[in-house]
Amino acid sequence: MARVWQHPFLNVFRHFKVDEWKRSTKEGDVATVMDKTLKCTVYRIRGSVCASNYIQLPKTSTQSLGLTGRYLYLLFRPLSTRHFVIHLDLSTEDKQVIRVSLSNIFKEFKSTATWLQFPFIYDAETSRKDLAGVAPPGARWTCLQLDLHDILLVYLNRCYSHLKSVRLCANLLVRSLYTSDLCFDPAVTVGEARRAKLPVAPMPREMSFPVPKGESWHDHYIHIWFPSGSSAASKPVQRSCSPPDAVFPKHVPQLLPPRLVAFTKSRQDSPSSVVPLLGPTASLGLLPEDSLSCECSKVSIVGGPSGNSQEPLACMKATDKHAAGSGLQMSVCKLAVVPIAPEDVAKHESFLPDPVLRLKGVIGLGGHSTKWALWTKDGAAVVYPCHAVIVVLRIDTREQCFFLGHTDKVSALALDGSSSLLASAQARPHSVLRLWDFQTRGCLSLFQSPVHNVCSLSFSDSGALLCCVGKDRHGKMMVVAWGTDQVGRGGEAVVLAKVNTDVDIQAFEIAFFNETRMASCGRGSVRLWRLRGGALRSCPVDLGEHHALEFTDLAFGKAQDDCTLYVCSRSGHILEMDHQRLVVRHTRRLLSTQIPSSPLPQKQTFSSGPGIAISSLSVSQAECAVGSEDGYLRVWPLDFSSVLLEAEHEGPISSVRLSPDGLRVLSTTSSGHLGFLDIPSREYSVLMRSHTALVLALATEHSQGQLATVSQDHTVRVWDLATLQQLYDVVSPEEAPCAVAFHPTQPVLFCGFSRGALRSFSLEAATALVEHRCHRGAITGLVTSPDGSLLFSACSQGTLAQYCCAATSCRVLRVAADVVCRDACPSANALAVSGDSRLLAFVGPFKYMVTIMDAASLDDLLRVDISAPDLASSHVDSAVAVCFSPAPLGHLLVSTSSNKVVVLDATSGRVVRELCGVHPVACPSLALSRDARFLLTAAGRAIKVWDYLMQSNPSCQVYIGHSEPVQAVAFTPDKQHLLSVGDAIFLWDILPSAERSPPGSAQGSPGAPPTCEAGQNAMQLEDAVSGAKGLPRRQAPLPSQATPPRLSICAGPSEGSDGTFSVSDEERPSEESYSTTGLCQASGPPMLVQKKACGAGDGARGAAGVPWGLSMLPHPCGPPSKQGVQGTRRARTQAAARPDSYVHFTARYKASLMAKNVSFPPAGGKWLHLKAVMGYNGNGRANVIWRPDTGFFAYTYGCLVVVEDLHSGAQQHWLGHSEEISTLALSHDAQVLASASGRGGAASCCQVCIWEVPGGCRQQLLSHHCTAVQALAFSLDDRLLVTLGDYSDRTLALWNMDTYKLISSTRLPEPVHGMAFSPWDAGELACVGQGTLTLWCLQQRGDDVSFQVRREPIPEAVEAGELTSLCYGAAPLLYCGSNAGQVCVWDTSASRCFLAWEADDGEIGVLLCSGSQLVSGSNTRRLRLWAVGAVPELRRKGSGARSSSVFMEHELTLDGAIVSAVFHDSMDMGVVGTTAGTLWYVNWADGTSTRLISGHRSKVNEVVFSPSESHCATCGDDGSVRVWSLASMELVIQFQVLNQSCLCLAWSPPSYGRPEQQHLAAGYSDGTLRVFSISQISMELKMHPHLTALTAIAFSADGQTILSGDKDGLVAVSRPRTGMTFRVLREHWGAPISTIQSTRKEYGDFGVKGTDLWLAASGDQRVSIWASDWLHDHCELVDWLSFPAPALTKAPDCFPPSLAAFCPWDRALLVCAGLGPNPEVIFYSLCQKQVVEKIPLPFFAVSLSLSPRACLMAVGFAERVLRLVDCVSGAAQDFIGHNDGVQLCRFAPSASLLFTVAHNEILVWEVTDC
Repeated sequence: MARVWQHPFLNVFRHFKVDEWKRSTKEGDVATVMDKTLKCTVYRIRGSVCASNYIQLPKTSTQSLGLTGRYLYLLFRPLSTRHFVIHLDLSTEDKQVIRVSLSNIFKEFKSTATWLQFPFIYDAETSRKDLAGVAPPGARWTCLQLDLHDILLVYLNRCYSHLKSVRLCANLLVRSLYTSDLCFDPAVTVGEARRAKLPVAPMPREMSFPVPKGESWHDHYIHIWFPSGSSAASKPVQRSCSPPDAVFPKHVPQLLPPRLVAFTKSRQDSPSSVVPLLGPTASLGLLPEDSLSCECSKVSIVGGPSGNSQEPLACMKATDKHAAGSGLQMSVCKLAVVPIAPEDVAKHESFLPDPVLRLKGVIGLGGHSTKWALWTKDGAAVVYPCHAVIVVLRIDTREQCFFLGHTDKVSALALDGSSSLLASAQARPHSVLRLWDFQTRGCLSLFQSPVHNVCSLSFSDSGALLCCVGKDRHGKMMVVAWGTDQVGRGGEAVVLAKVNTDVDIQAFEIAFFNETRMASCGRGSVRLWRLRGGALRSCPVDLGEHHALEFTDLAFGKAQDDCTLYVCSRSGHILEMDHQRLVVRHTRRLLSTQIPSSPLPQKQTFSSGPGIAISSLSVSQAECAVGSEDGYLRVWPLDFSSVLLEAEHEGPISSVRLSPDGLRVLSTTSSGHLGFLDIPSREYSVLMRSHTALVLALATEHSQGQLATVSQDHTVRVWDLATLQQLYDVVSPEEAPCAVAFHPTQPVLFCGFSRGALRSFSLEAATALVEHRCHRGAITGLVTSPDGSLLFSACSQGTLAQYCCAATSCRVLRVAADVVCRDACPSANALAVSGDSRLLAFVGPFKYMVTIMDAASLDDLLRVDISAPDLASSHVDSAVAVCFSPAPLGHLLVSTSSNKVVVLDATSGRVVRELCGVHPVACPSLALSRDARFLLTAAGRAIKVWDYLMQSNPSCQVYIGHSEPVQAVAFTPDKQHLLSVGDAIFLWDILPSAERSPPGSAQGSPGAPPTCEAGQNAMQLEDAVSGAKGLPRRQAPLPSQATPPRLSICAGPSEGSDGTFSVSDEERPSEESYSTTGLCQASGPPMLVQKKACGAGDGARGAAGVPWGLSMLPHPCGPPSKQGVQGTRRARTQAAARPDSYVHFTARYKASLMAKNVSFPPAGGKWLHLKAVMGYNGNGRANVIWRPDTGFFAYTYGCLVVVEDLHSGAQQHWLGHSEEISTLALSHDAQVLASASGRGGAASCCQVCIWEVPGGCRQQLLSHHCTAVQALAFSLDDRLLVTLGDYSDRTLALWNMDTYKLISSTRLPEPVHGMAFSPWDAGELACVGQGTLTLWCLQQRGDDVSFQVRREPIPEAVEAGELTSLCYGAAPLLYCGSNAGQVCVWDTSASRCFLAWEADDGEIGVLLCSGSQLVSGSNTRRLRLWAVGAVPELRRKGSGARSSSVFMEHELTLDGAIVSAVFHDSMDMGVVGTTAGTLWYVNWADGTSTRLISGHRSKVNEVVFSPSESHCATCGDDGSVRVWSLASMELVIQFQVLNQSCLCLAWSPPSYGRPEQQHLAAGYSDGTLRVFSISQISMELKMHPHLTALTAIAFSADGQTILSGDKDGLVAVSRPRTGMTFRVLREHWGAPISTIQSTRKEYGDFGVKGTDLWLAASGDQRVSIWASDWLHDHCELVDWLSFPAPALTKAPDCFPPSLAAFCPWDRALLVCAGLGPNPEVIFYSLCQKQVVEKIPLPFFAVSLSLSPRACLMAVGFAERVLRLVDCVSGAAQDFIGHNDGVQLCRFAPSASLLFTVAHNEILVWEVTDC
């Protein structure tokens, strides 16, 4: 909510004093001018370059405006025929900064995770295309109204927090900028609104435009309101001066809404869409690039997308007009690119009707308190809160209706005497009250109260006065009186009086006979209040001897002349007072009289003795009802002579209310019961029973319509879905129930408990049948097979149990250990059984893997790895929940931690489709209806219903009503309702919708293939279309060599080894177990292969039990035996799971292996010299070294250590590793550098290289760790080096740097995330890991080393989770970062943590400290500088230290997670590395970050050069095209296309236009071809000549034609000037085009016409050579070469690429590689039509390049070797240094440079004279 100083609106220019330019800044041509229209001074911003002329608020990017108003009003006028740009930086509730840009430069809407670009278009007729969309001459002043809340909610599903900054760029006039929570109508003045009593908020005078008398506002100005359908703003009012049929001006600006547009060859020729305007208010929308589908879904604004919304301070009456019924709804337009034709739009309709759900019933009571339950005036219904929902229950029909709108638990209720007004307050956000029209259930007013925590509300009988009681933010009791008489007439509640008091108030009531008089009671006080003269005054009642009692409730006597006030207390006293005389008349006390032989009370009296606590009372004209904590409801006459009636309840009574006629008594209990006692009939009726704690799981029964739930209140309850009444309950005081399931055919209920017990209950006999204890941990999953034959259970210890439940008795069949993911939370979707009862699915054995088993035998059928090793992601993806689709589809739905739902084929494991961004958080519960129409997902407080039948971009509707996270969702067996449980049980009606195609039909089936033309191969066409448009393919793709597959199929067990064992109830699990050991990646179907783990299970258990420091392996005589240590360690690390921490290094997946035999060139005779590398390895950790005093700067790039001179840019490359380097460490004297790499290929262990820094030579190679080295550290005296293994290795090794011998090796029981040597003690080493800090004290005596180890757990109060980083500060301080974003400070001398503060939202992976400053870096991309100078002083305060003295000085947001950082000792400057592959120079003094080194982070697909060789360009799988300067090797231009891969690239030849008119042609994976202008830095043309991915592209010799080939073998010929494709060649159909090259020839050469000679090579070993004259549309085949396939043992799809090129020194020669059965290079003569020469190669070539000058040929191999061949002499030299196969090699035009590429690594070689 907005702060008070920002309400009702804020003039931003005035508040920040723009005219003084102290808190704002201006750049370029910014001046103040007098505007004749507005008759005031305005700011004029103009200039030819928009970005160079602007006004910015605040002055620097590190500051924030902090404006929380929902609406932003910008009063401006664009300058005619000019472009302008408006940038807004918005901060979300999760502290993410989103940029929103509006400009008439934009021609299309663009959206990323952090940037929204909206086109601002004027529909003006102009012949100049460059002026399309700009303001015409005479443009009007415009009031731009932006709903910032809805912009973020609609387009990014984020919650708006505040406005951070504004930048207004040329060219425009600006009057001012305003923010407000109110929605103003600019066409209505304050005077008009008062005279006409219009229900709108008029524009304040300060913000209004002058309008000539008698004229219309809309005739002079323009109002743009975006989004036009905002939820919290009413529609613009149509006034008499602006009738609906009026003719509005033509040139009205629009931000165009989404629509389907026809495809055109050129973007400039795209037809513009004209949107009709409703009245003078323009609509704001989107102009998509391709065809867009707009799906309207409903989002409840009860809680926002994350369930945590903030209430606005004020809203109009129409805001909650539709709050009744199915809930508050707002339309959200979901935009997504859909590859469909416009005529297919009808097939993608949304839900009908909308909404699809309606809340029918709620089972629950209270939430914040159970004391609020009220009668309506007629006594026919009761009103009570159920968490965030207010329920009205009719007692005769038991029908429910609801008041929806609160976002948290309702803390108080009040109803006026006529039952026309209802008041309610909620617990959070604080101070929010709502007033409702009780008849229509619409919210009349929403306002803020000064009371911080509302505990009581009281209405006067007339409803004109509302009193609110609670505590303010200082904890003092406050009473506020509101005047509410105008609320029902469109007005707002008005504060009449408020007062603070020191007395305690438990109950407060307004007298029914005089609404100016009130009474209150509390601890030690009863006071009478009076409202007079705008003030509340009170006086106490003299209580005498009862002054120390705790009074709990009060009630006024109902007789007309009665002056009695009844007050009850917790000690059992009831006091009758005269509220006029302020005296106590009578005192009575409720006692319990016990008979010695009976423990129950037999008689109630009012005399002396121990009393019964009375919690509530209610008075009518004849009776007094009393509710007490002994569970009894008693009805007394007013003289309290004897008990008239009493009713015993199951728990203490919270409240009692007599009905208006005095015949019924309503009661609530703290145990969740709601009922009433009928006094005439003396019958008690139960209205509602409920759980008293969070509901964890549910199960539905098919035949009887029953529902079973389990809760944290230790109960299992069975409900009737028809009546919502409780049928059975089971109480388990010792064990909490965790999971529940019904038997499909028998009246049996199964329940799992927290201690591993599984019990079955008979619903007919209401008894327990059997109990099993196969599990040792809490039951996390429980499911029965649909046929009722089997039952499965899983526990938190990873055990899976199978039971036979076909008979009445349930018996154990099998128990399998360590197959289910350990430590999983109980979930309804932990286990899933397919509809045919054949398959069982679950998450396990690790959280990154989903296993599918045969349900009968428990044989592993399939394992799917869900982890997505994306370097930029903050954590590794893991599976959360599983669910099977109906049997005809055969799908398995998997919810992942990255907020996705992955749909897998349950048979093959292939990905059918993905739903991304399903919820803001991981989805732990999902369900699919039996007809596969609706997919139900739940996360947080939100429930989403998806249209599952829609193949692309399914629409969804969001429903929010729970006040706590939803724990489970399910459809009822009749398919008419759905259930959701969490804080309460919600039953939703599924409203009828239009008929859809059944799941098995061609149109409705998600797996139905597209319609194919006759004569085409249906399978090929389907795969082609699927690959181009991102749809699922029939055949699972092979894992590429570039990146590991996102979902890989893991082998299951072999035949005869089921991986399980059978036991009876008395047997114990066997000691022998099996585990899967490898990944099966082949082109065929997945094979079931399993190997025995060779004691892996025993080894793992043994290692886990070893205490720290007791597994020392001293090696005084050298390293241990490789064979023995390696074999043991492999067995122990085989089943290790990767921690959910980004600080752990994971080497990039590589399919290539290093060649064994390489012929190295002689020293001094090398033909190539490695000159430079272009990038930095963002996959490493702590892999940057910088010493400012010596200027030494080093970082890693693949397997190279790069030492660079920061002044000249010259590089040295230290080659000593064969695998990717993980980390670096520099000795304190800067003379020794240590680097570590992972193990790969035939290597038995990881490599640790020791380098001599001055000479750059390798001194020693150390080898000990098995998988990877996580960290390196030198001791203070540089005599010791510690190497830390990763999570799989878990070994800490200590090395002597004098002898390079291993001193000791320690096996760690759990992964360690980081370590550091003490800077003041050479023998102290600190390690951080899972919840502990470990301090090692090294004591060395000669060659013997001993350790003293102290493990210090993190204090529970800190709640830091796992410690992931550490650094030492001033002695004896140690700073540790955690995965929860906290920084903990430890006193190492006392081994205690004395201070902690929240430093970030994500995991902190980097910490550096020097002096009084600390730098933290996290996976949220934020780098922060903290002032910690006061921490040493706080250490003296001990555990009472507070973090208020630690504050953040600076913050920077970079382009990826922070993985490396090194700073100067003064901490004012440093170098930071990110996962995006970028090194940044950070200067804290200026608050700037400068890009030092950057490169591709994904696979590089092509390298091309400019004709002048001044620049080169690269393209990659990330969709980027980057232009580099060859002189400085720096990035100068980048073109980015999102969600596509750029696969091929070509630079226009010098003959194409003038030299300055250079162009790049790029081919993308969606079949598009884009042409970029280098000089204009823009895209000039976009074409779509192919249906599948482009794989090769080339310009013709004259540059007027573009040749492009795709993966289907088609070659398209297009003209870039016209954007037309005029020829398609199909000769290579069926195999992807791998190479296209074009060169110039003389007319008539080779006996054919034409001046162009070009070739095309395809993957089926065929090459075609063509002669063409494209200007005359002539193309003729010159030659056709076809070679036999290579003799490989690999799969057919693993053939090497077909490489061909024209020989530059002999145009009549064709050079080919990868063709034929043998690895060789073939020289083919086009004149002789035969092979004239062959050069053998050691391996098959994967890349080829010929030098334009010397007779040199560069060949790249998949074995990571580059070979340079002299084609004249046949001599060859081999070069290494690549970390993967050399997929590209390209000579520069001058032949002086050679570029080679291995995945994303670009190496630049200098060619020497040879």
